Amino acid sequence: MYSKYLIVASKLDKAGTNITTQMSQFGQDYKFYLVDGEIIYTENLDQEKINHYDFIIFASKHQSEKGGKTLSIHAPGNFRDNDFGGEKGKVCPTSALFQKQFFEKLHENAKKFHLNDYRLTLECTHHGPLINKPCLFVEIGSSEIEWRDTKAAFVMAKTISEMISDFKENPYQETAIGIGGPHYCPNFNTIQLNSNVAISHVIPQYVFPFTEEMIKEAVAKTEEEIDFALLDWKGVGTSEQRQEIIKILDKLYINHKRTSDVEK
Repeated sequence: MYSKYLIVASKLDKAGTNITTQMSQFGQDYKFYLVDGEIIYTENLDQEKINHYDFIIFASKHQSEKGGKTLSIHAPGNFRDNDFGGEKGKVCPTSALFQKQFFEKLHENAKKFHLNDYRLTLECTHHGPLINKPCLFVEIGSSEIEWRDTKAAFVMAKTISEMISDFKENPYQETAIGIGGPHYCPNFNTIQLNSNVAISHVIPQYVFPFTEEMIKEAVAKTEEEIDFALLDWKGVGTSEQRQEIIKILDKLYINHKRTSDVEK
């Protein structure tokens, strides 16, 4: 499906440069693009360079006021405001199958190399840049201590290397977009890791009120054909809000399931 990968990081980003440095030991001819500015801003990227590749992996830091050790992945884009790069209401193309396999492999490598104090998590779709190539952010968080952690960077770099070598489409997996829940997607994490469902974009509760344009954008920017929308039922607000979401999905002829309905 993808044959030409590009790993993008910012020279200003300690986690991103740590990951790219660690990748040099795996012996493949990786293609790197080190950007002078922050990679969440579209205007800092050479789009012509990016367009030569099939899939873009953004290696980055994750920053949180709450702190904590995290390994996280998410698709970029903005379902509402664009306070941190990109455009309002626009998200990037991404692959549900690539995200699922990356999440599984990252979990496997974190266990293998005893990175037990790090929490592995999806994040909802958020922040820029906006590009027209399938892509994914892979991040180490949440402070400078973790960004400089060579073991965490090694695990992330090894996962990137293995995905570039081993990724294959799985026609037997179902694909879905996620709707509802908090930023770190606890219910979607469980499904991504322990079920046959692959999740692409996640629209979190905090960007509600939910709109038809959001669902159209998430579906259109998923590389695979979507089988259904996955609802974090308790994380989609009031009964009235749930019914409004279902009404929109029905109008668009999109099936839906609750996270509790998925066999895990």
